[in-house]
Amino acid sequence: MNSPDLSPETPPQNANEAGAMSPEPDPSMQEYYKLQQELFRLIVLFTAVAFVAVWVVYSANTALNYLIGACTGVVYLRMLARNVEQLGRERNSLSKTRLALLVGLILVASRWDQLQILPIFLGFLTYKAAVLFYMLRTAILPDSN
Repeated sequence: MNSPDLSPETPPQNANEAGAMSPEPDPSMQEYYKLQQELFRLIVLFTAVAFVAVWVVYSANTALNYLIGACTGVVYLRMLARNVEQLGRERNSLSKTRLALLVGLILVASRWDQLQILPIFLGFLTYKAAVLFYMLRTAILPDSN
């Protein structure tokens, strides 16, 4: 009975043989994770600046409504990023359930007197402003990354 040679010099052939060790993500996924981090930093920066500006120009209540929308936008973007990460490996298409998050928030805002729909919606769109800023910055200054 000859058993295969499993000496310490022989690397595992697949992830199951590796046991608890997980393979490092490929370079394209590392680039994707770097992009995610940068986008989230930009969103936080945009949200902070806009929150202070809305508070100064309008009121604390309007600024808090904006902040609720911006936080919902961050959650939406995180859900989108998770769907994109799974695309090709676990899924064949993107899920559309993320939109239920915005729809639910708008419905709650329309029923609750303390919430205002416009600041919440504009806060939600903050993630789009950050994505557009990133896209324009990389298009104009491609070597800045």
